Amino acid sequence: MHLSAALLSVALPLALRVTVNACSDEHAHDHNHAHQKRLFPQTQLTKPTRPLEWGELNIIHTTDTHGWLLGHQHASFPEPNYSGDLGDFASFVQHMKQLAIEKDVDLLLVDSGDLHDGTGLSDGFPAGGIDAHDANQFIKQLPYDIMAIGNHELYDYINTWDMYTNFVPALDGKYLSSNVNITVFDANNNTIDVPVGNRFRKFTTRKGRKITSLGVLYDFTGNDVNTTVQSVADMVKEQWFAEAIAEEPDVFLLVGHMPVSRDNWPAVFNAVRAVHAETPIIILGGHSHIRDCNQPDGRSMALESGRYMETIGWLSANLGSSSDVNAKNNISFSRRYLDQNRVTYEYHSQQSNNSFDTREGQNITQGLLDLGVKYDLSMLFGIAPQDFTISRDPYPSNGSSLTLFINEAAPYSLTLNNTRANISNIMITNSGSQRFDIYSGTFDKNDQISASPFTDAFMFIKDLPLGVAQEVLPALNAAGADERRKRDLGSVLQERESEMWKRGYVNMRYMEWLDEMDRRHNGAVKRASQNLTLGYVTSDSCPGVGDDTIHAPLASFDIPDFIGSDTPSLSNDSLVDLVFVDFIQEQLLEILNEVQNATTYTDSDVASYTDVLSNAVLGLYAQHAWN
Repeated sequence: MHLSAALLSVALPLALRVTVNACSDEHAHDHNHAHQKRLFPQTQLTKPTRPLEWGELNIIHTTDTHGWLLGHQHASFPEPNYSGDLGDFASFVQHMKQLAIEKDVDLLLVDSGDLHDGTGLSDGFPAGGIDAHDANQFIKQLPYDIMAIGNHELYDYINTWDMYTNFVPALDGKYLSSNVNITVFDANNNTIDVPVGNRFRKFTTRKGRKITSLGVLYDFTGNDVNTTVQSVADMVKEQWFAEAIAEEPDVFLLVGHMPVSRDNWPAVFNAVRAVHAETPIIILGGHSHIRDCNQPDGRSMALESGRYMETIGWLSANLGSSSDVNAKNNISFSRRYLDQNRVTYEYHSQQSNNSFDTREGQNITQGLLDLGVKYDLSMLFGIAPQDFTISRDPYPSNGSSLTLFINEAAPYSLTLNNTRANISNIMITNSGSQRFDIYSGTFDKNDQISASPFTDAFMFIKDLPLGVAQEVLPALNAAGADERRKRDLGSVLQERESEMWKRGYVNMRYMEWLDEMDRRHNGAVKRASQNLTLGYVTSDSCPGVGDDTIHAPLASFDIPDFIGSDTPSLSNDSLVDLVFVDFIQEQLLEILNEVQNATTYTDSDVASYTDVLSNAVLGLYAQHAWN
């Protein structure tokens, strides 16, 4: 994102400020500048608590980056913790590779999927573009040993096709999709199903260790037509799978877009263990956006490394030799969750601010800044007066971004130039439609996309009695029902949650984790002491402390699955419009027919309310209210 020198101090955190050489302030607006070496962060970032533990085999892990390649760009904490960018990360990897050579050990770089959908760099492309196509050109430049496919590579066939034709070939066999196919035309113009990437990869490390890798996607059902996701349980029964794991390597490296807890990794792990009872197994998962670790047995470790370029995972293992008499003993593993910023990178790579940047890293940073200019991501909508958070403030409240969206932004933006603007309404959406917090200061195109990226349409049912319409939201959230109905609705909601999970909805799992971490670490007390910056605080199932940097936990409040606008002050028999996003239409109709029986509502009763899509709501509101 290129901004004038005068705006840099407003729009970017101090950790991201750059020096602008060879140009005076008086003509700083006249042309683009080449951004040179960045200043050492002036925002006070907490240093790591201790050096990393290196082993014979070491892994740097990323997952669920979702386009956050220019890092987090606001000054309110915890954002500065994650203010590094992909260029910084590339420099870090290059330095760590050199340290590995000096230590005479192996170092691998691995990613567990979801490159698409999340920020302006992935989603802000002009008409005719393809999501993340341009941003992914920079990811190609990193020396990944294994990358696995994620569910966000599959929502739109064009994105999957772009990965298959443009991204996968550049990875030269290192991009894996063990249970994911794409339908394409062969040389004879016949349709065939082929893996998006490779099913597996076998390779030898610099130190001569033999690795067998898989790239597994969880049981995802929200994929587009002409893409196929095979269940994990069926995948492990395939002949190719048996052949892939038949030969014993030094390590099985099981990579995939699947949480390391509460999912189907045991099916893969057990299938390997049935053939190789003692071979070391490393699992690198993703998808649920949390920091997590467990050990299926004493010779394995499973690591998941957060989301949105906030966390960089580190795993090390002292494997020993297969001929060692102690080869069946437990393996010594370590893991660490690194905050993604230059202070962390410089500390662990043993570099100073003057020596840290590599030419490759600087070129990546500059290329991403240029892409931001191309996409006009710094287009300003307004100045947000405060922070608005999804779950760090209670809902409803003045600090809640959910309250902001449904009570302020949607009622304004959806009724602009709308012939039904003067008809009272209730508006409902799913809370998961809001994907990231809004921070005080500049609110631009990139912030709009990051906060609310989904392109849902708004539908409505007209002439509903207010007394009926106002019952829909509580029923969707299973509130206010008698005990029997609560049980029935609870069962229905569990089924819906399970279905939403299969379609890719991860917010509930992430919010549950935040709430648990806050409770387990006395978050309110630590925040009140004000001697620690806000950030992730993690407890997992692996030995020792996983967090690289000490923080006070993020506050976490329960949020409902569905949110609604204020109820009009009218009599219950007054007729109103019930407005909602198309994403929840099926569920809403089901609930509407439960709370009343005078009319059976179907899809034919639903019409389009406005041409404004959900991802445009906040920008329109900001132009109106924040200028």
